[in-house]
Amino acid sequence: MSMKSSLSALSGPRVRIRDVARVRFGSPGRFLLRTDRARFKGPQAALALAKRRLPLRAAHGVVTRLFDRGLAVVELPAVEDARAVIRDLAGAGVKATPYGAPDKIDVKVIREALGLSQDEFALEFGLEVSTLRNWEQGRSEPDTAARNFLVTVADNPEAVRAALSRERRGGAS
Repeated sequence: MSMKSSLSALSGPRVRIRDVARVRFGSPGRFLLRTDRARFKGPQAALALAKRRLPLRAAHGVVTRLFDRGLAVVELPAVEDARAVIRDLAGAGVKATPYGAPDKIDVKVIREALGLSQDEFALEFGLEVSTLRNWEQGRSEPDTAARNFLVTVADNPEAVRAALSRERRGGAS
């Protein structure tokens, strides 16, 4: 049996997308989606994604990745309420979790929770002290990559230290 026919067999008949009631407003939102094939309802999941203004071709790609790998990351153009997305996708056998760093992050709270001075925090995690000071004093904000890094530092500083260790990478350079 081909993958295409097995996906059709598991997900049921095609649905008419033109009739999707799309949300009128909302902010973009990124979600990690997970499923198992036994409970997965592909057309219903695609409708829930299309409702948030995701183009149909993109929704099809997400559903296919979910079927093939059991997980996918999606950025929805218009999320009216994260709880509504989670609820709609749960009905399709998909567990949705908001994904990515928050828009705002309090660097000082992270640093103080680790019991480090600005100089120590910057040294341990490979940051410029002046950049850290600017973040803490509100003169600038960490970009998306820096926010993702800081979330990882807050959640698992030992993993970050291990990743930055030259020993782990195979010696000094």
